[in-house]
Amino acid sequence: MPLRKGASQVVVSSNIKTLVHEWEEDGSIGSSHPTTKQKAVKQAVAISLNKAGKNRNAQPHKREK
Repeated sequence: MPLRKGASQVVVSSNIKTLVHEWEEDGSIGSSHPTTKQKAVKQAVAISLNKAGKNRNAQPHKREK
């Protein structure tokens, strides 16, 4: 199933769920083969955020006083 387009939290979460489900069925996410579910989730998060054009380490902008 193709990943959804968009940058919202709902879309990113949906894509992560889709990728983890794909890993549970056939043991691979795209061309990678994570050995544990924890590694599969990390890979799914990275793929989903990359598709959304976001960064995992991005901090929200704080308003200066």
